[in-house]
Amino acid sequence: MMTQPPRPMRVVVCGTRFGQVYLSALARAEDYELAGIVARGSARSTALARDYGVPLYPSVDSLPDDIDAACVVVSTAVGGGSGADLAKALLERGIHVLQEHPVHPTELADCLKVARRTGSQYLVNTFYPHLEPVRRFTAAARKLVTLRKAVFVDAMCAIQVSYDLIDILAEVFDGLKPWSLAPVPQGAGLPLACAHGQVGGVPLTLRVENRMQAGDDSTSLFLHRITIGTDAGNLMLANTHGPVIWSPVLRVRSDEMGRFLPVAAQDGSWADDFGGRTADYLGPAESPTWATAVDELWSGGVVTAMDDLRGRVEAGADPLRRGRRALAVAHAWKDLTEAIGYPHAATPDAGDPLTVADL
Repeated sequence: MMTQPPRPMRVVVCGTRFGQVYLSALARAEDYELAGIVARGSARSTALARDYGVPLYPSVDSLPDDIDAACVVVSTAVGGGSGADLAKALLERGIHVLQEHPVHPTELADCLKVARRTGSQYLVNTFYPHLEPVRRFTAAARKLVTLRKAVFVDAMCAIQVSYDLIDILAEVFDGLKPWSLAPVPQGAGLPLACAHGQVGGVPLTLRVENRMQAGDDSTSLFLHRITIGTDAGNLMLANTHGPVIWSPVLRVRSDEMGRFLPVAAQDGSWADDFGGRTADYLGPAESPTWATAVDELWSGGVVTAMDDLRGRVEAGADPLRRGRRALAVAHAWKDLTEAIGYPHAATPDAGDPLTVADL
């Protein structure tokens, strides 16, 4: 007897600023049906509901009973919003929730408790760890630290994506412990705040662009750059959207006289003693355009996160088990923000964009 394929999960998106990325992703995903928008009825929300041909719901109470899941893309208390309260209201109705980060540890714990009590699933989406180039980096880094001893981690990020950087490191080391972080004293006005510590017991140097432009969190000078150093070489995520680069250390073989570059050996045969290339790409060498990153990589990341949520729904997983790592990441992020202090106001130069041709 033929079995019926599982029906698409009916999903609503709450919030329409960054929620536009979720709307675009879900509208194109085969396994999900965009079932509506939950928003206050601004001109933007009204226009987007019309564009996607879905209902605009003013509140959780107004949602129909056939909604399976919700993507809550509304700031939580750490951003001055009510996203956590919205998530709990959805969970109380038995609607599974994927919540955009950051979430304060106390709010996160409250949501997990409601999810467990109501038999619902609740996941915090740290977003960038689900992007394909980052997943490629974490997969290779996880393999690297099983093959060779990690010596250091050097990481850079903008303050508004620091929560997800910590989650990336948690994925590499299968958790954060032993974890510690302490600020490095520095002069006033420097654009990067620095902290030293350890992650997974490995020495960590973390540099954060701890400044933001009022009313606009999209003016960062960079997003993420992470290097995992070992005695065999260094693996680097050069940019959130790639490339991923492996740089092996130099291993020189010398003859009995201590010569490693024989004058007489002009046929190139000695080159094998130098261990191959100075660097290799894992995956594409070229990074995507911003248009491709936002339209394809970001949408793909949303679907990957939703697949994670759906898998847990189908397995009937205990939300608290997965929640332990989420809580560890949230507490570590709290450690970081306390160590480096509040972001400074930034007024980036809005001059003409530069391309590599200009350089």
